[in-house]
Amino acid sequence: MQQRPINPWSWSETFSFSQGVEITGQQRTLLCAGQTSVDENGAPLNPGDMSAQIGKALDNLEAVLAAADMTLANVVRLNIYTTDVPAIYPAMSVWSSRLNAAGCRPACTLLGVAALFEPSIMVELEATAVA
Repeated sequence: MQQRPINPWSWSETFSFSQGVEITGQQRTLLCAGQTSVDENGAPLNPGDMSAQIGKALDNLEAVLAAADMTLANVVRLNIYTTDVPAIYPAMSVWSSRLNAAGCRPACTLLGVAALFEPSIMVELEATAVA
């Protein structure tokens, strides 16, 4: 088995983690770090806007997947962490429409948490993809 860090941006290396880890062997598995609404430097975006945060987190997840030659169609597991469970329900169409368009039907877990890495971040998406 071999592992390859997947980092479309370098800012995460400062904190000793990879955006994804590709594991090869009989099949490829990509374990994606939680993706949030941040720019390419790790600066938070879209404070207070759950739909925009989900959209940007999906954009960032797709960038990690693309760096491993995968797409949302390869995602088999999606963990969704939020600091505001009631606010996420009206915004669910943001991710469901993108996942449906990609033919992605992953196993999912939605967890309400007290806080994420930065107070303005309300949602984080963590995925496992295989190819």
